[in-house]
Amino acid sequence: MKVANRLRIALLALAAVPLVGAADLVLVPVAGGANDPYAAPVGRIVQSITEYTSWPTRQNPVTLCVVGPAAHAERLDDLRLADGRLIERRTVALTGFAPAACDALYIGRVAMPDMRILTAQARGRGVLTIAEADPDCRSQAMFCLLFPPQAVTFRMNIDAIARSGLKVDPRVLRISQGGR
Repeated sequence: MKVANRLRIALLALAAVPLVGAADLVLVPVAGGANDPYAAPVGRIVQSITEYTSWPTRQNPVTLCVVGPAAHAERLDDLRLADGRLIERRTVALTGFAPAACDALYIGRVAMPDMRILTAQARGRGVLTIAEADPDCRSQAMFCLLFPPQAVTFRMNIDAIARSGLKVDPRVLRISQGGR
């Protein structure tokens, strides 16, 4: 019983500690009414990140590959960029990811070693990477989603962006830093 109490106290204390790098987060309010309250904000974040990303050659449509079970990817279908280009979603098996076939990669809930393999395959090949279940960005994805109550946030991995072969508009950095 004493061990359980100590563990509970330690977890509560950890939860009270502010996130390191919390400045690189942006909160998107969760809209109610959908089956998954996080799906619409995730769709908006993915659409916005894609909007502010430049590939070496203009992609039309932008192919978004979804790998692994994705809990909040319900609204990643039929997204459209401001210039009219479509974001075309494809579901890809974990072992079937081919960087040449994808402009963006949304990584669902897969084991960390598999996430790292996916991001390593995408590195330097002009593939935007977004991880759904990696709040600390340990997978080396360019963007990592977080799901606190009633909001969706994201964290940028500047090193992964620099190694990607893509250009991400500085406005995304400003957004992720809370508009500073």
